[in-house]
Amino acid sequence: MSVPTDTRTDTSSTSRPGASSGRSGAAGHDHRTARAAARAEARRRRLPLLPALLFVIVCTQVPFLLTIWYSLRSRNLLRPEGDQFVGLQNFADLFIDSTFRTAALNSVLITLGCVAVSVLLGLGLALLLDREFAGRGVVRTLLITPFLIMPVAGAMLWSISLFNPTYGLVNWLIGLIGLGPVDWTSQHPIFSILVALVWQWTPFMMLLLLAGLQSQSKHVLEAASIDGAGPLKTFLFVTLPHLRFYLELSVLLGAIYVVNTFDHIYLMTAGGPGTASANLPFYIYQRAFLGFDIGQSAAMGVVTVIATIVISLLALRLIFRGINSKEQS
Repeated sequence: MSVPTDTRTDTSSTSRPGASSGRSGAAGHDHRTARAAARAEARRRRLPLLPALLFVIVCTQVPFLLTIWYSLRSRNLLRPEGDQFVGLQNFADLFIDSTFRTAALNSVLITLGCVAVSVLLGLGLALLLDREFAGRGVVRTLLITPFLIMPVAGAMLWSISLFNPTYGLVNWLIGLIGLGPVDWTSQHPIFSILVALVWQWTPFMMLLLLAGLQSQSKHVLEAASIDGAGPLKTFLFVTLPHLRFYLELSVLLGAIYVVNTFDHIYLMTAGGPGTASANLPFYIYQRAFLGFDIGQSAAMGVVTVIATIVISLLALRLIFRGINSKEQS
């Protein structure tokens, strides 16, 4: 008697490796196809931005590369025969130039002074405008007006109409209390420039901080009031932490713009007396267009740009770190 044998084979065990490899291959192919489609879609979306990118490169990066090239050469338009490659000699000469150090110090003083005072005044005005009162729209428009005036017009206004030693409004006001006339732009040049800049940039700070105040939840303020916090504690422990991002943004943008101030210095003091009120942009202008020293002025421009980029990157990192910590909390 023969024993029947099971001639069936385990087809599942023999076909499983091939099937799994086929499925993994198909999945890999689908994944590569999806990635290729995503890259193609990204390229298609970036394509309309290509003309703007080329324009920015041509207008900013190419001149900066040329500036770096000129900074490595001893080039003076009055002495074309002396044009030669000097390496980093122009940069070494900057740090023994007392006028450059004075201009750098003036840039720091003007920038920090203008930004600090503008932020404080802007915060105070924003707190006032955050309240309901009759005519708030008119007052807000009037306070914004200085920021809408061209810097050249604002500098001329302060230099001629307000700070003029003979018929200026400021001297007339101090004359009412028995003080003699003051030649503000000659005797106090840095202070005069700071006043004009603060007048112009305070509305900008006010707008940013007012936007921050109006984005604050009213429920949080009501909860603080119910918990017994007075106006001062509410401002210090509730409103001020909420405004941290707006304050940092105001300081960053204000510093980037104010450090490039040229109009007020050129029209109000012309960098004087001597070079007492010159900042880095004005001193670069003097060396390039009055002294025709292209090599030295290019080196100063490179140093100024690098310093501005470094400070901006540090400030941006601080801002983004604050944003990330706020989102995580």
